[in-house]
Amino acid sequence: MVGVKRVAVIGAGPAGAIAVDALAQEQAFDLIRVFERREAAGGCWIGDESPPPLLSDLPRLADRSADPPVPVPDRLPAQTPKLAQQRFTDSSVYPYLETNVEALAMSFSQEPIPDDRTANSVALHGPDTPFRHWTVLRNYVQGLLNRRGYCDLVSYNTTVERVEKVGHEWKVTLRKDGTETDYWWVEWFDAVVVASGHYSVPYIPAIDGLEQFEKRRPGSVIHSKNFRGRDYYAGKRVVVVGASVSAADIAFDLTSVAQSPVHAVMEGHKINVYFGDEAFNHPRISRHPSITRVQNRTVYFADGTSVPDVDAIVFGTGYSWSLPFLPDVEVRNNRVPGLYQHVVYQEDPTLLFVGAVGAGLTFKIFEWQAVLAARLLAGRATLPPLAERRRWEEDWIAVRGDGAGFTLVFPDFEDYFETLRKLAGPPAGKGIGRPLPPFRREWFKAFMDGHERRKAMWRRLNAKAWEEEPAPVEVNGVANEAVNRNGLEREKLDDEPLGYDWETTKKLTILLQALQSLSTHK
Repeated sequence: MVGVKRVAVIGAGPAGAIAVDALAQEQAFDLIRVFERREAAGGCWIGDESPPPLLSDLPRLADRSADPPVPVPDRLPAQTPKLAQQRFTDSSVYPYLETNVEALAMSFSQEPIPDDRTANSVALHGPDTPFRHWTVLRNYVQGLLNRRGYCDLVSYNTTVERVEKVGHEWKVTLRKDGTETDYWWVEWFDAVVVASGHYSVPYIPAIDGLEQFEKRRPGSVIHSKNFRGRDYYAGKRVVVVGASVSAADIAFDLTSVAQSPVHAVMEGHKINVYFGDEAFNHPRISRHPSITRVQNRTVYFADGTSVPDVDAIVFGTGYSWSLPFLPDVEVRNNRVPGLYQHVVYQEDPTLLFVGAVGAGLTFKIFEWQAVLAARLLAGRATLPPLAERRRWEEDWIAVRGDGAGFTLVFPDFEDYFETLRKLAGPPAGKGIGRPLPPFRREWFKAFMDGHERRKAMWRRLNAKAWEEEPAPVEVNGVANEAVNRNGLEREKLDDEPLGYDWETTKKLTILLQALQSLSTHK
């Protein structure tokens, strides 16, 4: 790609950090600029000292329109009052968060993640635990940018608000956060690498009555992104929504402090392909189908059951792709269409993406994407014809679908990594260009072994929890284990004999539904 000398990188998380190294090692560019809207590098792995913002405008979170473009001043440079619009820059980590992917599988090929292990992780997974505390990942990413002078390339507290092609150049409009005002200006580039990730804007499904529930009890509806630990939920009745790993982790975590049971809305939903549903098999977790509505503090489910007096609802329901700074680039079905090999924007190959894939062998997959992007911009790699690039996307859609599943590379990691390596080609010479090693199947095996290790932990802890559960009482000769498992009220069952009054009839009806549900899910 002849003529590219000035490159902008958006984001200083793992994808941005490795993109900077790949670009710099090509030694082909006069200017590399990195724009990061947080105060430091780290992306998803940087923490917050202040509490997360309360959620508002739930309908826009539900229809994935909560992060619209920000109006740009007519004349630039400009100084304006501080922006009031929510930009979803808050952190997604909580104090004791650990990685859920094996360190070998996550590490970049030349930079191993340090072996620092917490006592908690060792207790859960053994002395060779492959998981790391979030601060290890934060320091790892920051270390990548604090070497070789890369830190001088980064502008922190700087948000990219608009990227548009003007002639043969990219016009990048920037906003820097000040104490009392924001400063706006423009810089020009030959190419732009988008490494801003897609785990910023929470997705919360539309549920009748949910907004009113949050209005009446501010902070009672949160997304897993805003979860800051179990202590806040001590003694509270909590509903956790989602069938993937964040919801599983939080529901399991809350069993130790929240009012029993924790109500997990995951039945009938697609289970995470990596982690399964073992975490939800805890005796103090009650499994439910989708929520149909929330009325006052009662949550109603699709099977006709309900839970009253709910204190909090936690959504582990994923994120919405958002590119408010690229108004000419479509986001459809929660993915960015038109990306060849998830990297090259087919309409203009001077716009490239690093990290536009679903979970799986991150961060390592970013490295292969970054090197391909750097080689293309340096003019040392070539793309197949446009028709062939479009055919690749059509074929991928045929297999993966045209939604979020399109971004999944699993289980075809080796084929994908080797395709990118072949497209990128070898370094131009000694000391020029970051080399990509051949794919090692040990990486994929470590990735999957790490998931099995977590599932084994859940099975072990769940088995212990079942052993420690009080012996079930009997209701008219029927063991109350189903009551324990499905979260029905136990106080009266334990404290007094049941007669056939109206309250007893209601309990028996609910018990029968619970037993039928158990039979259905065996």
